[in-house]
Amino acid sequence: MLHVLVGLGGNLGDPRAAFVSALAGLAEHGEVVSTSRLWRTRPVGPAQPDYLNAVARIGWPGDPRSLLARCLELETATGRVRDAASRWGPRPLDLDLLLVRGLVWRSPDLVLPHPRLEGRAFALAPAAEVAGDWVHPLVGRTLADLADAARRADPVALLGCEPFP
Repeated sequence: MLHVLVGLGGNLGDPRAAFVSALAGLAEHGEVVSTSRLWRTRPVGPAQPDYLNAVARIGWPGDPRSLLARCLELETATGRVRDAASRWGPRPLDLDLLLVRGLVWRSPDLVLPHPRLEGRAFALAPAAEVAGDWVHPLVGRTLADLADAARRADPVALLGCEPFP
């Protein structure tokens, strides 16, 4: 069983409902162990609405590629289109594999840990809530420590949080 952190994000439609649906879809094949609070965050990229972000800690019985495939199916079900033009744009649901505990993975379609994780407060703050003691295998620091550093580096990225679900 893989121990995985999945980032959830969205800023179109009803992201909270999309997150609930996505977690149910992940639970069909794995186990949702815990979820962070919902964090309202400033967008990265072009001008667009603020995001809601969360992180789910899950147990996954397959390999990382099977989890990635399931995440892409769930995104598509919400109307998400993945293309070069929309890479940094608004979306109803974004599911990112952030970290698989104890695993470094490099393939053309998947890189773990997520290649930009250590500098992203919007992913690290919720990740630290559900797995703050996990160590990023490439930088050797805990997620809690990385979250604190990211908040200091970008103090306006996080706009607030609320309970979830």
